[in-house]
Amino acid sequence: MIAFGPWGIFFLGVIDSVGVPLPAAMDGLLVLVAVKSPDRAYFTALMAVLGSTAGNLALFLAARYGIRRFLKGEPPPGKRRKFQSWFHRYGLLTVFVPAVVPVIPIPLKVFVVSAGALRTPLGRFLAVILVARIIRYFGEAYLGIHLGADAQDFLRRNAWTLVGIALALTLAMYWVIRLNDRRRRPAM
Repeated sequence: MIAFGPWGIFFLGVIDSVGVPLPAAMDGLLVLVAVKSPDRAYFTALMAVLGSTAGNLALFLAARYGIRRFLKGEPPPGKRRKFQSWFHRYGLLTVFVPAVVPVIPIPLKVFVVSAGALRTPLGRFLAVILVARIIRYFGEAYLGIHLGADAQDFLRRNAWTLVGIALALTLAMYWVIRLNDRRRRPAM
């Protein structure tokens, strides 16, 4: 894919995000491009963001509009409503965390499909994917440029720190959501 340059990274991002799992391939290639061609690193990161966003959008839309074909019966209303309520409140956090952190083995595709099937607003979904992928891919390009060949070792050595930061961000967002819910509830 490096031979195809940034466009190869774009297509790899689409393929990886649509459903063909390529664990850490995008991350490794992006860092490698940044190390070998620092002048093309940020453009390559942009192409990775665009490709990944396009692939996730395709999967999201397929789940949104294709789910009716695969559902033969409706799940019980109580369970369905409970899961929908939970996902509408916290679901985009479950999309954000695996989309931003390359070291967590959480399947992003499951949450993208859930977001589509449960009719998460398209704009909110796209915003979460874009922010997460911009942080991830531009961060990896930055590390590749500034750390050179040691960038991948840096990511391996600091994997738990990155997980901790992602979890702290997730908890902070969770508490913001909870506070917002409390403010909306009428006082009794």
